[in-house]
Amino acid sequence: MTADWLWWLQVAFILYFLLLNGMYLLLNVLSMASLMSYIRQRAETGELAPYLGVEPPVSVLMPAFNEEATIRTSVRSMLQLQYPEFEIVVINDGSKDNTLAVLIEEFDLVPHPEPLRQAVAHQPVTAIYRSRRYANLRVVDKANGGKADALNAGINAARHGLYCGVDADSILQRDSLLRVVQPFLEDERTIAAGGTVRIANGSQVRGGFLIQAGLPRSWLARFQIVEYLRAFLFGRLGWSPLNAVLIISGAFGLFDRERVMAVGGYRTDTVGEDMELVVRLHRYHREKRIPYRIRYLPDPICWTECPEDLGTLGRQRSRWQRGLAESLGRHARLAFSLRGGTPGWLAWPFMALFEWIGPLIELAGYAFMFAGFAFGAVSYAALAAFLLVAIGMGILLSVNGLLLETMSFRVYSRRRDMLQLFLMAVLENFGYRQLNTVWRCRGLWQWFSRRKHHWGAMRRSGQWGQS
Repeated sequence: MTADWLWWLQVAFILYFLLLNGMYLLLNVLSMASLMSYIRQRAETGELAPYLGVEPPVSVLMPAFNEEATIRTSVRSMLQLQYPEFEIVVINDGSKDNTLAVLIEEFDLVPHPEPLRQAVAHQPVTAIYRSRRYANLRVVDKANGGKADALNAGINAARHGLYCGVDADSILQRDSLLRVVQPFLEDERTIAAGGTVRIANGSQVRGGFLIQAGLPRSWLARFQIVEYLRAFLFGRLGWSPLNAVLIISGAFGLFDRERVMAVGGYRTDTVGEDMELVVRLHRYHREKRIPYRIRYLPDPICWTECPEDLGTLGRQRSRWQRGLAESLGRHARLAFSLRGGTPGWLAWPFMALFEWIGPLIELAGYAFMFAGFAFGAVSYAALAAFLLVAIGMGILLSVNGLLLETMSFRVYSRRRDMLQLFLMAVLENFGYRQLNTVWRCRGLWQWFSRRKHHWGAMRRSGQWGQS
């Protein structure tokens, strides 16, 4: 009986990893088809015209907490975005450093009392400032409440129908707004759109804009470049044609403000406010039978600094996993609703099986197979089959992500850089991904134990703020 039980466990773990990576390969095929269609469409229409004359005005919302090292350059770069009409609203979320003082001095801010709508709840606002140099720049100073709370204050302060939420350390392309607004121009049902976020570590940044993409010296950061390509290019892109994108990165996303206010804005009791909002938008529009579209663009329109130390990276991944668990758990009804559609019937079960509880199964699989082999309960053949589907197919997935990059945008133009990334795509499967699994399991424990959450602070280099 014990031998049969051990045999079935081996089969179960092998089949799970086969199903996991097989489904991601299928998603890879969908992503490749979407990417080729997008590239053909862009080739037919040509590059974006400077302005089409029909772009709706946009409010750029930038929450900031202890960002004195980068806030000056971040705001200056936002002011140089190529877009016919936009405003910038910086929300200082009770920073304890000199973030507000830097903003006041650099942009000649003066108090500008004005009434704020109370469409969504947030912590009290202590002051509102406007710039005497830039008519489209305002700063909202408020009590600390977290990123989601700061975004809610920004939504209330925004003057335009579309808003773009960006992180204070995000680096955008000059035409980022022009690109991300395209789905709203092509389909009036569009309520949200996101784009590819890339790693900026090792790249040349000047004046808040990326001049030349490059590789960082840190192997940990290089692993994350491969990881981001895999997650964005064939993770989210594959879901877009199915209208089943469940995540739009908090680093950069464009939303219909009225639709977001209709669902109550961002929740402040979750660490994954970006994903939770998108899933809630799906659920709301499905239940109300309101036509809508949520789109993902493959363009590399946002760059961000990634952690280069294990401690910070581990906390980030644990926080992401906890946010995913909170979002899926809170909206489980989407999967069991007759109106769930592709978000509820396909994307939610996929994310629940492979991303929510997946880390627990993966960790148990590695522990069982290697411990069983050490004690003679797992054969060479079974261990080899497990490694083939767990690591061999993982390498295939990572390499496919890089192939999508080489056949599309070629952000890393130097052959040496691409060869190094292909090497990273192989090496990350021998330790890095397993370590990620441990961090994600820790995030699940934090979710299960309802541990108190706060702003996810990350150690920053500050080099962009000094550029």
